[in-house]
Amino acid sequence: MFSKTRVTENRPQQTPTPQTATPEAAPIALPERGFEAQAAAPALRSRTTPSVLSPDLTVVGNIKTQGDIQVEGTVEGDIRAHQLTIGETATIKGEIVGDDVIVHGRVIGRVRGLKVRLTATARVEGDIIHKTIAIESGAHFEGSVQRQEDPLNNGGTKKLAAPAE
Repeated sequence: MFSKTRVTENRPQQTPTPQTATPEAAPIALPERGFEAQAAAPALRSRTTPSVLSPDLTVVGNIKTQGDIQVEGTVEGDIRAHQLTIGETATIKGEIVGDDVIVHGRVIGRVRGLKVRLTATARVEGDIIHKTIAIESGAHFEGSVQRQEDPLNNGGTKKLAAPAE
């Protein structure tokens, strides 16, 4: 797969300092490079494991991340993520939005995603706005399904539009 030599060959050259002499010390050098470097650092990393909200956790409020999240607990609010997995033990009361949405548990609210998948254990009460959808046999769904080219942006326009006077 990857060798240590190959990984370091593709890295941009840094000016050598005593703190960046070894690969293990590289993260220590980030504060010296300023806030911009710290903010850009997560974008440079490859995808890691998703953030997990355990079954015994209840969140009241909205959750927003550019990464991946797996919810096993209860959320009373909206969730927006890149890849969003709703576990079998999860209950979401609010809108969920993501590039890739996989529902194993219960959602009460609107679902918007480029790819939406309802597994056999899914229980969804609300509308689904999607680009592609898969509904497994056994999934429970009450609501409407609407296909849009860009469900992440267009799906919210109805909700936010003010009446003309």
